Amino acid sequence: MSPACLQRRRTRRVDVGGIPLGGGAPIVVQSMTNTDTADAAATAEQVARLAQAGSELVRITVNTAEAASQVIRIRELLDRRGCRVPLVGDFHYNGHKLLAEYPECAAALAKYRINPGNVGRGRKRDEQFATMIEMACRYGKPVRIGVNWGSLDQELLARIMDENARLPQPKEGDAVMRQALVASALESAAQAEQWGLPAERIVLSCKVSGVQDLIAVYRDLAARCDYPLHLGLTEAGMATKGIVASTAALAVLLQEGIGDTLRVSLTPEPGGDRTQEVGVAQQILQSMGLRAFVPQVVACPGCGRTSSTFFQELAADIESFLRIQMPQWRRRYPGVEDLTVAVMGCVVNGPGESKHANIGISLPGSGEVPVAPVYVDGEKSVTLKGERIAEEFQALVEQYVARRYGSGAAAALPLPAEKTIPIRALEP
Repeated sequence: MSPACLQRRRTRRVDVGGIPLGGGAPIVVQSMTNTDTADAAATAEQVARLAQAGSELVRITVNTAEAASQVIRIRELLDRRGCRVPLVGDFHYNGHKLLAEYPECAAALAKYRINPGNVGRGRKRDEQFATMIEMACRYGKPVRIGVNWGSLDQELLARIMDENARLPQPKEGDAVMRQALVASALESAAQAEQWGLPAERIVLSCKVSGVQDLIAVYRDLAARCDYPLHLGLTEAGMATKGIVASTAALAVLLQEGIGDTLRVSLTPEPGGDRTQEVGVAQQILQSMGLRAFVPQVVACPGCGRTSSTFFQELAADIESFLRIQMPQWRRRYPGVEDLTVAVMGCVVNGPGESKHANIGISLPGSGEVPVAPVYVDGEKSVTLKGERIAEEFQALVEQYVARRYGSGAAAALPLPAEKTIPIRALEP
């Protein structure tokens, strides 16, 4: 469903537990747990929820011996419940020890994430990084070399700052920082290849928190390599701020064909749902026409013509209904994720938007005749009246899905009979 204007950048293809990254494959949605990985049951439960929400890769923290020892147990718990989502191990500081001392952990993970700024200093840095790459080679695992501006290799940064100071016209500090991020990623990837890791098992990321910095860094990185790139702000923030910042940054890069996998790193409210970041990532990709995950509901914002909440309630009910149905629809009706349903609140844009959708309903606004025409594939199909308008429209959506995406067995089902809808149902 990708528009012609969104040409993907050419990259190598990396296989992560059966999920292809790059090389023209669909952009992959990732997420990360926030449980203590040493608690295998809690971590497996959260991984399963993230996967059910649509996360195609899930990263877990592997920071202690207790966490490393439980990775195989987490994998077993997930497999037992039929959840095959690949697990990515997130390593900092002691990853070389954990991978070497817990071979079952190294084997169970589908990918390793290594932060080159947190693998050691000086000679130890090279030795410890080499150990992690050796383990990836031994077990045939891909690696994401994930640079983060909050933990950038200070020796590399100092070197680049010194080089910049010797220039006739030194760059600004922010530009030097961005240059160091890209250099860290590319130099680390070159080292990994020298130590035997194939280029087809390397993914890069350079994460920052600022929108403009992220765009600048990834444009530079994309111009200088053909590794698949993982996108995301390192700390997007909470609620609206996090969603808007992530969308603003990722949409620009995706529009330019940059990015093969992404995560929206939202800070959840205390006790909030971790799966929100998955839904936001999916919606970014679907809104841009890059992928389709669930049917989309088009609904107007409401105005003085829509004094009733009826259309808002119907839109919410239909959206909830579509999400609930998707697990079984995805198996029975291939392509149903491309479905668009319009629920409009008055005559101004209602008929037009409904005609543009696969199936749409134009509800009456204030002072309008209390009837609701339904449009199917651009043509007026039936006019709904009566107190069961919501249930009848939902039934029409079900019939349409079965007729268009299934065997057509539901095509012969009769349309609901017209009834008279009480005026009170449309009044506040």
